[in-house]
Amino acid sequence: MRLFKMLGSVPLLSVIAGCVVGPTYQEPSPATSSQAVLPQFQASLPQTAANGNGTGAADLTGWWSQFDDPLVSELVAAAQASNPSLAQALARIAQARAAAGSAGSALFPSLAADASSTRSKSLSGTTGLGSASIITTNSTAAFDASWELDLFGGKRKTAEAANARVFARNADWYGAKVSLAAEVGSTLVNYRACVAIAAMLAQDLKSREQTAQLTALKVKAGFTAPADGALINGSTADARQKLVVQRTECDLDVKALVALTDIPEPALRTKLAVNERLPTPRGFVVESVPAQALSQRPDIAVAERELAAASAEINVAQANRYPSLSLLGSIGIGGFRFDGSSSRSDTWSFGPSLKLPLFDAGLRRAQVDLARGRYDEAYAGYQLQVRSAAREIEEALVRLDAAARREDDAALAAKEYESYFRANDDKFKAGSGSLFELEDARRTFLSAQQTQISVQREHVTAWIALYKALGGGWRNDKQQAETTPARAPDTDRS
Repeated sequence: MRLFKMLGSVPLLSVIAGCVVGPTYQEPSPATSSQAVLPQFQASLPQTAANGNGTGAADLTGWWSQFDDPLVSELVAAAQASNPSLAQALARIAQARAAAGSAGSALFPSLAADASSTRSKSLSGTTGLGSASIITTNSTAAFDASWELDLFGGKRKTAEAANARVFARNADWYGAKVSLAAEVGSTLVNYRACVAIAAMLAQDLKSREQTAQLTALKVKAGFTAPADGALINGSTADARQKLVVQRTECDLDVKALVALTDIPEPALRTKLAVNERLPTPRGFVVESVPAQALSQRPDIAVAERELAAASAEINVAQANRYPSLSLLGSIGIGGFRFDGSSSRSDTWSFGPSLKLPLFDAGLRRAQVDLARGRYDEAYAGYQLQVRSAAREIEEALVRLDAAARREDDAALAAKEYESYFRANDDKFKAGSGSLFELEDARRTFLSAQQTQISVQREHVTAWIALYKALGGGWRNDKQQAETTPARAPDTDRS
């Protein structure tokens, strides 16, 4: 009868367990976490792409396929399919999910079973026929149950912190995907620009060699001073070594792409050789509310979820300062067979177990202070992340706007300086021009060409930087988290 009375008290204990001690967490807003996040962006906002077709910044998941070069999305996909950094991020997700499962299991009762059966033989003495033996069988089965009631919410908050970190690791994984895609895209753009500059330097070297040959004839005929020959020979040698340096940089970009995508270098060079034109993306519209843009960044979501976990751990530390109550129960069934006779010994027990923290020399209080310190650190980290993110977006917008406004002028400068160089080259070949003026015009034209290619590269990489700064299509909700693979794919570890 007493057992049923104690069982009837379980619902009451469950109600008591609804109490939660410690602070109540409130999710901070990026707009209120830093004065640097103003109501409007201060930099100029891109409204449409160069082709007049813009997409929304919140819909960037398929943005790489909108480049006019299909190799961009192919390389991004190859990198995301095999990069070890993403495999590490997926492994961390699996660890976080396992930790959350472990924390959640503590909220429920545990049940264990134990069974054994032994047979033994013993000698009972000797008779005229020999020694007599007795067979004994001893069998037992036991079921033990325990349930620590979550009186002050410590276990629930432990599970809450673990679930927050699962979400954070999912956001980490997506952020790693975005960063990897941006690195692959930027490296490919740098390679294309490098190849374009190398082709320009090769053409320039050819032009200098032709000028050097003509100058050598003039020096030999006595029509020009030997100093002119020295000038053009030095200029040609300088152009030759610059071409070697440029081609080396291009080779380094290829090596970087091999490491990022895990594509064999011969196959990658074949793919790169199909098209040497600088890839151009489709632009996108940026929302005019900075806080909305910041909420699309996975790193902000990571910082916020870590802050939520730190807050929950204050509750856990507070709950550990209070008594803990457990319900313990067991049922045992025993059987004993001896010399043809048998007996049973069944047992059961049920009752509460109460632990009271009486004296710990300030240990539990110190643990609360430690948890609060970690929360303050996490909040400062969140604020720092918000400021850094706001700066990154503003800088990306500034660079994008500057590159867009420079592009036409850079193209015009290259065109006009080319005309100036061609005119001086024609004059020199006709015998009426100065080699010094020709070399000065050549240097100016070469610099203008390099600037034009650099501005084009900066324009494309600015779009990539803005894509990354805006989170690459991250959505701060459960739907986004559900798109994350459950674990890293199985690989051969031999």
